[in-house]
Amino acid sequence: MIDNYKHKGMRRRLVEEVKAKGITDAGVLDAIGKIPRHLFMDSSFENFAYQDVPFPIGSGQTISQPYTVGFQSQLLNIKKGDKVLEVGTGSGYQAIVLVEMGAKVFSIERQRKLYDRTRKLMHDMGYMAKLFYGDGYKGLPSYAPFDKIIVTAGAPEVPKQLLKQLKVGGLLVIPVGGDEGQVMYSISRISEMDFEQKTHGDFAFVPMLKNRARD
Repeated sequence: MIDNYKHKGMRRRLVEEVKAKGITDAGVLDAIGKIPRHLFMDSSFENFAYQDVPFPIGSGQTISQPYTVGFQSQLLNIKKGDKVLEVGTGSGYQAIVLVEMGAKVFSIERQRKLYDRTRKLMHDMGYMAKLFYGDGYKGLPSYAPFDKIIVTAGAPEVPKQLLKQLKVGGLLVIPVGGDEGQVMYSISRISEMDFEQKTHGDFAFVPMLKNRARD
């Protein structure tokens, strides 16, 4: 796995680009500057790795735009040791950003090929995140509750199972909407029964499929 001075220079420029767009959290910027994003993509597309754009990774999925990764990570307000559920492992890049920020990450992926590939990549890179193959709408009830939950695919609605798995005082960040685009929500659990939600602008994610995992 090669990570040379050229890659590091491109990452520095990427950090400055997302910073100019409004990402100010030092932990987020440090993670983006440290993680070799090109390793999460096919080597033939290396030149696209440090552009602030999403890119296809197979199985109908994309590696998210770095700004979007930074935006969701910043909304989560990660504290060292936070227990975080990620719904939609994808390439693994978002999960590793959270690991670099000090979170204990539990990530679930419904696409078998992506799950297998990302699990191997994370192992080879030496990152410790717990990966699971299954239906993200169900979350991981046996590992709940979580301090933070992040959904990295567009959901038509907020899954009730995920709300149940959030600690009181915890936070869920999720894009909600249809195929034309989604609105980013942050939902705080105020008490066992009460939630407070805020919106944070329009985004475009691949859709989150319900009630099934895929080979």
